[in-house]
Amino acid sequence: MQKQDYYNNFFEIGQQKINFSFFFSFFELSLPDDDPVYTLKKVLEELDFSGLLACYSDKGRTGFNPIMLYSVVTYANMRGVRAVDRIVDLCQRDLAFIWLTKGQKPQRDVFYDFKGKKLTGEVLDELNYQFMRRLEKEGLITLKELSIDGTKLEANANRYTFVWRGSLNYHLAGLLDAIDALYAKYNAFLSENGYGTKYDLGDAHMFVIEGMDKVRKVIEENRKRKLTKHKKISNNTLIEIDHCSPLEILKLQKNLMRIAQGEGIEFVSEKGKHKPEIQKLYEELEECGSRLMGYKECFENMGKDRNSYSKTDLEATFMRMKEDHMLNGQLKPAYNVQIAVENYFIVHGYVSNDRTDYHTLTPVLKKHRNAFGDTLEAVTADSGYCSEKNLLYLKENGIRSYIKLPDHEKRKTRAYKEDIGKYYNMTYAVFEDERYYICHDGRELRHIRTESKEQEGYTQTVEVYGCADCMGCEHKSKCLYKYNAGKNPDRNKVMKINERWEELREESNANIQSEEGILKRQIRSIQTEGHFGDIKENESFRRFNYRSEEKVYKEFMLYAIGRNIMKYHRFLHHEIETYEGKKEQKAA
Repeated sequence: MQKQDYYNNFFEIGQQKINFSFFFSFFELSLPDDDPVYTLKKVLEELDFSGLLACYSDKGRTGFNPIMLYSVVTYANMRGVRAVDRIVDLCQRDLAFIWLTKGQKPQRDVFYDFKGKKLTGEVLDELNYQFMRRLEKEGLITLKELSIDGTKLEANANRYTFVWRGSLNYHLAGLLDAIDALYAKYNAFLSENGYGTKYDLGDAHMFVIEGMDKVRKVIEENRKRKLTKHKKISNNTLIEIDHCSPLEILKLQKNLMRIAQGEGIEFVSEKGKHKPEIQKLYEELEECGSRLMGYKECFENMGKDRNSYSKTDLEATFMRMKEDHMLNGQLKPAYNVQIAVENYFIVHGYVSNDRTDYHTLTPVLKKHRNAFGDTLEAVTADSGYCSEKNLLYLKENGIRSYIKLPDHEKRKTRAYKEDIGKYYNMTYAVFEDERYYICHDGRELRHIRTESKEQEGYTQTVEVYGCADCMGCEHKSKCLYKYNAGKNPDRNKVMKINERWEELREESNANIQSEEGILKRQIRSIQTEGHFGDIKENESFRRFNYRSEEKVYKEFMLYAIGRNIMKYHRFLHHEIETYEGKKEQKAA
């Protein structure tokens, strides 16, 4: 019954307008009839809050109405207010907030508990999707087309708390050298004193870590580059850190402790007393073991999908931001925020710590499918989302791709069209089910082999074509990449083609060059980038207030829902209309 009372208490009959009269009607406080708070109340009346109320218990004292708290937080975001202290102040001074709370004065701990514990990302998504279905019924959106774009917003983390994979690899290599020397010292200590035979202890063997050979090779190369003042090579090799278990070092420590007890050697810690050799070895092993544990924890925090993280927000990744406070390309801890928009409304939001947009498209499309079924027909995005994996996912699910290619501008140049070394400027032929290319000199490039490459759970297949003999060809300098006649005059033409990738690229390129594709790209650039421009410049939302990916996502979705309802309010009052684009446009 208590949960039903929440509905009755908030959606009370007669609470339709704000109008306070004092001093026998000599002084009147009121809000205009077109205030956004009335639109908010109208939207909330048709939402199902069962998901939110399920986070509350019927036992105990009755707290503040969660529907009221949600309405207050949403209305605050409609007005661009995200700080809890500012919301608490408005609940005491602003007429619209006082009307929503019915004069109650929730304090900051109430809002922190509501936003941090009661309100979840799934609840926010469900409430937003209910609102999207209402917009679909009213004809404002169709849920059949999405324009997707992303931006980077700074995390609530200190700027200089970065941990880099390359730095960890470098220091780990030095630590392993020190541990290897300690292993040799340990074996020598047992052999010289005869402890190995006496206590039945064998020689200790240094453990092997996969990937360290590549790390040491890069370290050595960077040392040479430093002498010649060349740029360093990134050292981001993934290390199998699980194989370097500190338990191996702990076994050696236990052996030393056993020897000390058997020989009656006491460990000392007071000043002025000389430590025995076995204690020094024990403490050196302990220090290296603790350092190894620290590196292992850093690698676990970082995971395998990124090369940096912040110590104050472990899920934030250091990214290159457009807002550079030092004007020197300084990286900042940030999150990659994605939005899927239709007719100005943010249908989906997605937050990740991936620096690129390649891996963010599929999760957004899966969210749409889970929420609305197989309704999606077309997706428009910029070149940051163009990858074989993404285009193949769109094709397999029957979604038209209007994704701009990375070489879209390059395709217009004369150099691209006249590059005789590229397969697309060669003649393609088929003879007796055998495919081959004919180069500019009239020679045939036959199929040699098929190569496969596994990358992040996805297999890429590449076909290799080559010319049997390029001797005497006068076009070798233009056809072969970095051809040097003096060093390798007998080199023949070989090219690798990912035919599935090229086919998907051409389909997407044909779509964006069509009249419909031009209009969709135009709409995407105006709506998605317009959202980010408004968010960052007009409302100064450049930095999150919360830490961790979950809380950051809830903060952004609350803000997105507030923007959606504010857009809906403007549609109702004819302040904005559905964008249809320009009627006549040439292909860009």
